[in-house]
Amino acid sequence: MMKKVVSLILFTFCFISTFTHANPITTQPQANQSFKLNQSLKNEAGSCSYTVRIKTSCSSPSYTRDQISLAFGDAYGYQVYAPRLDDPYSHTFERCSTDTFQINGPCTYQICYLYLYRTGYDGWVPESVTVSGYNSRPVTFYYNTGIPYGVWYGFDYCHGSSASTSIATV
Repeated sequence: MMKKVVSLILFTFCFISTFTHANPITTQPQANQSFKLNQSLKNEAGSCSYTVRIKTSCSSPSYTRDQISLAFGDAYGYQVYAPRLDDPYSHTFERCSTDTFQINGPCTYQICYLYLYRTGYDGWVPESVTVSGYNSRPVTFYYNTGIPYGVWYGFDYCHGSSASTSIATV
């Protein structure tokens, strides 16, 4: 009897300890040195329109002269590329603001990766990027961190189980 009680106490302690000290599932954007733009499917994939909403963090500089490009796509290799979304004269990417872009590109299935590319020295900081399109549920990628200079930086959930826990649909 005493053995069962001790076993039960140990099991309960291990169970509680596991859940109180477990690390939450969080993902951070990553630099992808090997990311390449895929322009080969551009004419074969049709043409679709996407709405992209980029929210700039309140910890970002008040305005930026950084050059910002975007690429996103699906697990089948269909990719949309939008060079130079920035325009300091129209006040894009100001601190605490949300900018909306209409982007045309190849039709994709469910969007599962998104990368941003930044050059410049202001240190623009995005909070989140939401993409919605014809064949894809709206999807939001949460950055909340600065984009390194001269490297594609973001998320790729196309080939992992983390897509269901790390990409929030809108």
